[in-house]
Amino acid sequence: MSSVPPPLQEWLRIVAASDSSDLHLGAERPPAMRLSGELVPVTAEALTPKVTQDICLELTPEHRLSDLQHTGSADFGFAFDGDRYRASVFKQKGSYALVLRRIPQNRMSFDQIGAPAVLRGLARLPRGMILVTGPTGSGKTTTLAALIHEINISRACHIMTMEDPIEFYHDSHKAVINQREVGDDVVNFSEGLRRVLRQDPDVIMLGEMRDLETTSSAITAAETGHLVLGTLHTTGAARTVDRIIDQYPENQQEQVRAQLAVSLQAVVSQVLLPRADGQGRIAAFEIMVRNSAIENHIRKGETFKIGSVMQTQKRLGMQLLDDHLLELVQNSLITKDVALNSAQYPSDLAQRLGA
Repeated sequence: MSSVPPPLQEWLRIVAASDSSDLHLGAERPPAMRLSGELVPVTAEALTPKVTQDICLELTPEHRLSDLQHTGSADFGFAFDGDRYRASVFKQKGSYALVLRRIPQNRMSFDQIGAPAVLRGLARLPRGMILVTGPTGSGKTTTLAALIHEINISRACHIMTMEDPIEFYHDSHKAVINQREVGDDVVNFSEGLRRVLRQDPDVIMLGEMRDLETTSSAITAAETGHLVLGTLHTTGAARTVDRIIDQYPENQQEQVRAQLAVSLQAVVSQVLLPRADGQGRIAAFEIMVRNSAIENHIRKGETFKIGSVMQTQKRLGMQLLDDHLLELVQNSLITKDVALNSAQYPSDLAQRLGA
């Protein structure tokens, strides 16, 4: 159990009141919070190395202190004032530093995150793999939580999650849900996946597909009749498929393409962008949904053709990221510069925007 030191309590209340996403602490600099994508000081006074060290060591749970001492960093989660926080304590330049990601527990619905309607339909899939991808801080966890919640309230099934750490807590509703935290409840993701098929799951959620063993186990679980949800730090559907296949040795890649062609049901790729009116941030989505053409291109290694299919199959709920960025600019929700900075093909989008 983490003990939240008094100075940190004060700063976390400021973070929550301003709806900031992160808090950064380090020696010889003031605490800073990420507000609408930018770091701004919480106080004017710089922290001393001693103060930073005391906060970091008091916050770190006892069973994670050995990680901090031996590897130089420790990751864990804790609760404060009704919110969850994902913590990363680490050493830098001989002192301690801390980054906290705030995870508000008023879980957002699909409508609140601005997700396309097709996402609600994905929650009804009985089997296969759904990947939510994007850079760090793009809202992947929030989208996954919305998907899990939709399944939880609509299906009488067994949901198993493996997370590092657990971010959103879910109560069982129509579904039975069990959440396992890597490091506390299970050693690692791959070990958890080896065991999970003996636990009668219908839906398996992986906080992150970090390595080949985890990816391979996730694909096998999806092939054997389970719905598997996972995340990757990629942008775009085609790049996500390439990233998975490139994890494998060359002599296994053809077989993996065949497996993925059948099991990969959807890729939801997203970025989180500052709103044009300065009132927080908004998500832009790219959505790929499996159909016969997508399946064929994955099987043949023609991922460069996936974008064309997505552009012509919008009636299935597919959309390219750049198309959504264009729509957000046209609706005055984001600026042209923000759209171009996040575009897959900036020069093409610039032409369409007349920029």
